[in-house]
Amino acid sequence: MALDYGEKRIGVATSDPLALFAKPHSIIQRQSNREDFDSLRQIILSEGIVKIVIGLPTDSHGGLSRQAEKVIRWAKKLANQIEIPIVFWDESYSSESAANFRHDGSKRQGGVVRRLDDLAAAIILQDYLDAGGANNEPGKSLTEITGED
Repeated sequence: MALDYGEKRIGVATSDPLALFAKPHSIIQRQSNREDFDSLRQIILSEGIVKIVIGLPTDSHGGLSRQAEKVIRWAKKLANQIEIPIVFWDESYSSESAANFRHDGSKRQGGVVRRLDDLAAAIILQDYLDAGGANNEPGKSLTEITGED
């Protein structure tokens, strides 16, 4: 499962059982950490998730941005609530790529604004899987990112 963490929404994507293809799953409207973590826990249980890949926004030099620091703090709290591994994957350009996937260039579909958070999460997950995420670990663990045990 991949997460595209945002201040207002969390995009969620999952893969097929063979971990070859990512697909958008859902968008969680942020409420509180407790409620958000409960929603994620339900998805983990219902989908049989064994690992979470969280998109990590980096700056133009590959360093951690201010938003990345927020994502890491949030991921540490999530790690205390679940029992499965969390890894980070560079999400640079995932939102931009999601916007480019729209064939009509519009966020509106049938008069309704279509949020792209789940599609951005699917792009993050597919990039991770293409880098060998199903067989090797191309991402960085929470410990690697924070330097904490």
